[in-house]
Amino acid sequence: MRSKSETDENLILQIEELICPSAPRRYRRRELAAATHGFAEAEKIGRGGFGAVYRGFLADQERHVAIKVLSSSLQAQAKGMREFQAEVKVMTRLSHRNIVQLLGWSGEAGGLMLVYELVPNGSLDKHLHDPQRLLAWTDRYKIALGVGSAILYLHTECEQCVLHGDIKPANILLDASCNAKLGDFGVARLVDHGTETDSLTVTAQVVAGTPGYMDPEFVNNGRPSAEADVFSFGVVLLELACGRRPTAARPNATATSPVLLIDWVRDMYHNNTVLGAADRRLDGEFDDRQMRRVLVAGLWCTHHDQSQRPPIAQAMDLLRRQDAELPILPEMRSPATASVRSLEEIAYGDLDLSAEDSGFEDSSADTAYHTSEVSIC
Repeated sequence: MRSKSETDENLILQIEELICPSAPRRYRRRELAAATHGFAEAEKIGRGGFGAVYRGFLADQERHVAIKVLSSSLQAQAKGMREFQAEVKVMTRLSHRNIVQLLGWSGEAGGLMLVYELVPNGSLDKHLHDPQRLLAWTDRYKIALGVGSAILYLHTECEQCVLHGDIKPANILLDASCNAKLGDFGVARLVDHGTETDSLTVTAQVVAGTPGYMDPEFVNNGRPSAEADVFSFGVVLLELACGRRPTAARPNATATSPVLLIDWVRDMYHNNTVLGAADRRLDGEFDDRQMRRVLVAGLWCTHHDQSQRPPIAQAMDLLRRQDAELPILPEMRSPATASVRSLEEIAYGDLDLSAEDSGFEDSSADTAYHTSEVSIC
């Protein structure tokens, strides 16, 4: 039987094998403890599925950082270790202005940690759904372009295609100038460009993602794909434009069952009133052409049929170009498989859709793990 020290050493070797030669540095635990005043509660700035996140200051670099600490319970689970290793493997290969920069990691006996640049303004989710403050349209449009640029880089400009797998406002951070930075690559995968996901190894495990942002086809077949990322991006676009989470109540509706944001916007599109879906709190303070392009791009990206969605480059062309020709979208059905419905119940089952501002009701922002007949190992 291996001793704990032997297990820790083997783990460090595994992680170092994942990291490319030009990777960020490895930190000692004592450095990070000093940076966070002993991981003080006052320095804790968040908690996610990975564990707690602390604000820190590295005196030798004169730099503020965010330190993600893998919870002890996850360290004991294969899932937690897979996420940690996936994030290290992917993040050490990325460099883009719209992706959170990984500065280093720590893997001593005291725990596994990732050290990131500190993005001061927190998540898009927090800003977009704050009832006390309004995120201006100019910032929302810039965020849409920034997130799209990050996905374009991941899908087409890296040595291997990077499938993020969990694109949502809670994983989009904003800097002091409201520039978007995509983070949390715990369920990301690397695939060779041109690889058909149907050819990937399939096992009976779990499908990871966030209800409301997950591609229904991914829920059904368990195969990660660029099209699934595009679907999630489309939901984010609609959320930016409408100021509503992926489920919302129709204005003046009497029905109490959840109404998906995608369906609500799609109905308005086919009734030639799509600009009516714009966030009411903006009070008309937006560029009509930009708003229309964002809404149409969101619907296009969330088409139920993966083959009908645009690749990210085509979606970005629509968003960027003022003279871009808008696609004519056909009537689309909503998927109604049992697996998709079960995820919707998880995400939306406790929402009070009778509230005046139901679009701002809280919904699950945590990554879910949904058992499926197939998944990718």
